[in-house]
Amino acid sequence: MATAAPLTPERILEATEEVLRRHGAAKATVVDVARALGVSHGTVYRHFRTKAELRGAVTRRWLDRTSVILSAIVEGTEPPEEKLRHWLAALFEAKQHKAGDDPELFATYTVLTEENGGVVDAHIDDLTGQLTTIVQEGVVRGDFTSPDPARSARAVFDATGRFHDPSYAPHWSRPGIEAAFTAVVDLTVRGLRA
Repeated sequence: MATAAPLTPERILEATEEVLRRHGAAKATVVDVARALGVSHGTVYRHFRTKAELRGAVTRRWLDRTSVILSAIVEGTEPPEEKLRHWLAALFEAKQHKAGDDPELFATYTVLTEENGGVVDAHIDDLTGQLTTIVQEGVVRGDFTSPDPARSARAVFDATGRFHDPSYAPHWSRPGIEAAFTAVVDLTVRGLRA
């Protein structure tokens, strides 16, 4: 049952996400995606040459949702310290929602991120780049001290890993996690202050 709307990569990715939600990463196939779109699997392959390319693209799309939210904070007008706190809180909140709102899809994407290391590396580079921008802004304003803002940004990212690394997802709904998050952010910010 074909639809009148043109087949675009975005439509294919939307259908792929729905198929992944229903079947999981292990069972979802390109044929399932094509069936959901009412097209042949060859039509899907015209947009994505391989199953791996399709899975990488849907993983990138999923990760980019968080990057877009955080990018808006980086571009905002808050002072650097507040911007850093806001950015870290938004990252933690986004990860909590992804894990808690749709645990099956989160588990599926955990599998996909493991098989798409390059996509994940690019995502982490984007996030640490955003942090670098915040740290550099703080250095320029005299709020932060750092001889190497990129290195400091990576240290901040690593120090807060418990609150955004998917391997810690089971901990994100435990009592006391918000207080632990605040303590780590407070310590991190103190370490950056001039």
